Amino acid sequence: CVQPSVPPVPNYKLSMSIPEWLQAIQTYMKMLQYNHTGTQFFEIRKTRPLSGLMETAKEMTRESLPIKCLEAVILGIYLTNGQPSVERFPISFKTHFSGNYFHHVVLGIYCNGRYGSLGMSRRSDLMDKPLTYRTLSDLIFEFEDSYKKYLHSVKKVKIGLYVPHEPHSFQPIEWKQLVLNVSKMMRTEVRKELEKFARDMRMKILKPSSAHSPMKERSRGKSLSPRRRPASPQRRACRRDKS
Repeated sequence: CVQPSVPPVPNYKLSMSIPEWLQAIQTYMKMLQYNHTGTQFFEIRKTRPLSGLMETAKEMTRESLPIKCLEAVILGIYLTNGQPSVERFPISFKTHFSGNYFHHVVLGIYCNGRYGSLGMSRRSDLMDKPLTYRTLSDLIFEFEDSYKKYLHSVKKVKIGLYVPHEPHSFQPIEWKQLVLNVSKMMRTEVRKELEKFARDMRMKILKPSSAHSPMKERSRGKSLSPRRRPASPQRRACRRDKS
């Protein structure tokens, strides 16, 4: 019997521009194809350290099985490692359509003052976007407009932090440093929040939310510093109002 052909893993060449390299990665992911089977071939636990997720990505390149959006994000990180000029961060969407909620994630890319994305989806305009968007909000609104074509309304957008280029890192990916209830906000407000966040990201002043508010400490209460304690009930109230 004929063996299915295994697509070659793309290799970066010095002659390539970054957009060409990202295109090669996306083409490779498309060759693996979107997984329509209903069975997920690779287990991805979001809380795992980066090093463990990179091992899973290696397995994806060996097995050459179809992938879904979450696997594509992990694979995209793996294939762009070692390109320090390319910053990678997760972008998650929660949408509503016909009485149901749907979740989707892509890998945001920032390089040379421009934003784009890598990813996989059933829909060709809900995955990769070229590295041409001047601002993070332009990229997010582009996804929102694409969703509208399928009558999906975007309820929430979550943006994570830049993923380190150290493949052996024991820190997990920060998936949702910024959470916006976009359905309850004006676009001007969303833009303002996203641009402030993007600026802080570029200046690398954001720390993983888990680093400064571990769940255990938050539930215990006593170990929180007095300065932070008054802020958290307000934050919780804000979250309740928005959700």
